[in-house]
Amino acid sequence: MGLRDRPYFKRNSVEILIEFLDLVNVKLKWVKDKALESTIAGERELRAACNLVSILSSSPNCCLPIYHLSRHRGQLGLPHDLKLSTFIRRYPTIFHESYVFDSGGTRVPCFELTPEALNLYHEELGVVRESLMDLLDRLRKLLMLTKDRALALQTIDQLKWDLGLPYDYRDNLIPHYADIFSLVRLPDDRICLKLLSWDDTLAVSQLENNAIPQSEEDLKNNCLAFPIRFTRGFGLKRKCMEWLKEWQKLPYTSPYADASHLDPRTDVSEKRIVGVFHEFLHLTIQKKTQRQNVSNLRKPLSLPQKFTKVFERHPGIFYISKMSDTQTVVLREAYDYQRLIRRHPLVDIRERFASMMRKGFLDRSRGLYKKTTEVGLEDSSKIVHGHKAGWNFNNEFNYYLKIDINVDGKR
Repeated sequence: MGLRDRPYFKRNSVEILIEFLDLVNVKLKWVKDKALESTIAGERELRAACNLVSILSSSPNCCLPIYHLSRHRGQLGLPHDLKLSTFIRRYPTIFHESYVFDSGGTRVPCFELTPEALNLYHEELGVVRESLMDLLDRLRKLLMLTKDRALALQTIDQLKWDLGLPYDYRDNLIPHYADIFSLVRLPDDRICLKLLSWDDTLAVSQLENNAIPQSEEDLKNNCLAFPIRFTRGFGLKRKCMEWLKEWQKLPYTSPYADASHLDPRTDVSEKRIVGVFHEFLHLTIQKKTQRQNVSNLRKPLSLPQKFTKVFERHPGIFYISKMSDTQTVVLREAYDYQRLIRRHPLVDIRERFASMMRKGFLDRSRGLYKKTTEVGLEDSSKIVHGHKAGWNFNNEFNYYLKIDINVDGKR
């Protein structure tokens, strides 16, 4: 008996006695997708390099000693056994090494951006400026997904690369939109970012926006189906195919709607969880994120224990990469093989940084780069020893333009 054939499923109403729609025990195998795996390769190194570019660009002359850069190591996501200086030296097309002598006569390595890297970074600032409205809307939608319209800054920090947030968004973005966001201290002393007002125009999911015409009955019951795409060679058993077909016909609960009435032990609730992460991944600029990043979202999103199992149960919607000793969740529908279908402008900038990194790594392995150059004591003014990382809002590369947003969502 299918889900929709059970006696208490009301075909002409979205009301369901969900206790009769228990969570079906279905196990689907994991099959490696080489095309999607290629979109993950080098991601960790690229993220670390781009963060270092942002940190270096915050200082006058874009040059900092290694001990200053080491303070940010925890935010770079590099392996613990890899020295930061070793990592930086791999990419001489982006980072140029020099050194000065400290007061005790010890030689201190210093790193600065190459002219090519600095120019590309300035292009990135222009992209951020031009797409600022999109960035703010996606951040607002993320907060609207949460129960209290708020997220701890620590959680947002883990997601800022995926969301395309500037490295210094706390100091030089959020304060300029005090009419939209506020910083609130939680009982455990953490600081969270809170959305001040709800915007109904944003409370529409990507699945609802992309909904194709369905049968009159499905439209009446809000039975939206997710796009499904399996890895080539994925063998789906008949029982699983039948379950998936029936599961797709279950009512779709908007991720922006209150779902406290749903029993977490049911397929209907599971479809809502899938919908939440389907929407969340659409808010990221590359439609993917590390699995550990979403683990901290359980309470803010009011999700049950072991909620991430939906990624394994729905391999036609999500793909899990196990590359580089971590797991990355990818939204399948966003990719045509390894090509991202809808490309955010920041993706092109990141790919150009990745190309520079590959070239520098190969050139250095061929011995095309000389050893470090010495910065004499008379030139030590180019080194900044204590400047706080974070782009100055008032400098000539100011890229956070104030955009007025009313509580009604009008610009």
